[in-house]
Amino acid sequence: MENKISFIAVLLLFASCNSLVEKKDTKSTKTAIEGTWNLLTGTLIEKGDTVITDYTKGKEFIKIINDTHFAFLSHDLSKGKNADSLFSAGGGNYSLNDSSYTERLVYCNDRQWEGNEFHFIVSIGDDTLTQKGIEKIDSLGVNRVNIEKYVRVKD
Repeated sequence: MENKISFIAVLLLFASCNSLVEKKDTKSTKTAIEGTWNLLTGTLIEKGDTVITDYTKGKEFIKIINDTHFAFLSHDLSKGKNADSLFSAGGGNYSLNDSSYTERLVYCNDRQWEGNEFHFIVSIGDDTLTQKGIEKIDSLGVNRVNIEKYVRVKD
């Protein structure tokens, strides 16, 4: 009888270890878009005018993407002490289906942008993420193409 109880205890121990390993494996599965990204350049095309912003000079912009949400933060590198000072932040949830990426902006320091949805096409090659789409907010008169090129931040 004691051997049967010992056998069952050992069997339960192995079964519980196996389920822990399975949980760990499924949790560690990430999509290629997940991570932290530095914005290199942003291109806005609106009413025939193209404006290209270099985010490697005088300012920084990062986007953090996990399995369900994204967040972005941007600031100038002069700590707000010159005429070009800036700070922006926002985030929300997203969906990704193949290369179709949709952001639902829930939080934004420019509160008029909150509650809007933006559709992009994304591509990832090596450590580079490119997203291109239309930003359209009728109430603000915003209707432009936005192209952003990011590089993955190394862990």
